[in-house]
Amino acid sequence: MSDIISCTCLCGAVRFEIARPEKLNDCNCSACRRYSPLWGYSPPAEARFLQGEGTTIGYARGEKSLAFHHCPTCGCLTHWQGLTDGNRAFNLRLADNPADIEGIRIRRFDGADSWTFLD
Repeated sequence: MSDIISCTCLCGAVRFEIARPEKLNDCNCSACRRYSPLWGYSPPAEARFLQGEGTTIGYARGEKSLAFHHCPTCGCLTHWQGLTDGNRAFNLRLADNPADIEGIRIRRFDGADSWTFLD
């Protein structure tokens, strides 16, 4: 188990690393149900792009408060970025070593309705 989790999209064009978070969010909003990410949150100083920052393609829907970003080559969902603030989260399903996320608590978030945790 590593304190730093390295992640890469399928083609390798986008790479990032994030400090091992205390929890991951599994959201059920209409976008996350389709994308199926596990969102990892970390202070900006503890998460950084190693490659591909600024090359991803963002998609903002609905209220346009955040944009889901994916690799322009392979299409892997990499992160979301707040459009009204500096918040962002990374898709830890892209972990280079899936064992690195084992044991991290997964919280189910009701982004479809109540905006509360379901556990």
